[in-house]
Amino acid sequence: MSTAVVVEAPGAHRLVPHDPVAPGPGEALVGVHTVGICGSDREVYQGNRPEGYVRYPLTPGHEWSGTVQAVGAGVPEGLVGRKVVGEGFRNCQVCDRCHAGETTLCTAGYEETGFTRPGAMAATLTLPARLLHVLPDDADLTAAALLEPAACVAAAALKVNARPGERVAVVGTGTLGMFAVQFLKAASPAELLVVGSGTDREALSRRFGATGFRTKDQELTPDFDVVVETAGSASAARTAASLLRRGGRLVLTGIPAPGAEGLDPTDLVVRQLEVHTAFGAPPDAWAHAVRVFGAGLLDPLPLVTHELPLAEFSQAIELVGAGDPKVGKVLLRP
Repeated sequence: MSTAVVVEAPGAHRLVPHDPVAPGPGEALVGVHTVGICGSDREVYQGNRPEGYVRYPLTPGHEWSGTVQAVGAGVPEGLVGRKVVGEGFRNCQVCDRCHAGETTLCTAGYEETGFTRPGAMAATLTLPARLLHVLPDDADLTAAALLEPAACVAAAALKVNARPGERVAVVGTGTLGMFAVQFLKAASPAELLVVGSGTDREALSRRFGATGFRTKDQELTPDFDVVVETAGSASAARTAASLLRRGGRLVLTGIPAPGAEGLDPTDLVVRQLEVHTAFGAPPDAWAHAVRVFGAGLLDPLPLVTHELPLAEFSQAIELVGAGDPKVGKVLLRP
């Protein structure tokens, strides 16, 4: 019998029998191969996700990969049997932001797979087929389960528009930071610096293309064209801004706890810094991530440290929140 994880309320979950939901018009039924866990899944379980951004009871799982098993009316039959990943935001497709391609800003309100809609911590997932992105036939589905965080970084990379020969830097060495290194490396920078809170990710950073590594308490010079911030710590935004030359470009992706240090508006104006933010990934960022992955320029597997069966959801949540530098990406297999 196939199963699914259901978080009934903060701190309370159970494993329940799972029956596939037949795809309706415009939908696809996907057999889930692998599902990733991130800090936001831990927020769901602990009950500290912001109000309006979770709905209990809930089957979590927004980072996933799988194979299409069936499609509903109006969906091409050729999708059946294809390897896929899928966008999480359930945008309305008719508001002005959706028509502009900014689906993460949909004015109809927030709805997302794994947070307000059933997620992929189950044997199957049924969702609108328009959200699917088809992978190459030889794609590694375990690696592909990390394309959701990769797509979020792809959104940042597209906004900051790093050009060949520029000096670029990444602040943060978690999953998003390591993806940012790979995306920026693909832009052929003259220099690629990584700034972390410790040195445990230095070797991996250099493996992915970093030419230098510093910790945030070491001297940092303000001469970078582009900085991508992924750490989400209280001081990360200021550290990232301090690395920029005058007129440099910054994109913030981390979400710190309340009380974080804000950017100095005088500094922003006087140094004419260009600041962007990224939350989630619109379709063009997903397409970019899948394309870069298919071209072999994105290698998610070195980030994976644990693979567990779905029944060990509790252990997986504990691993994600343990603060152990040896714990990287944790995956579940339904």
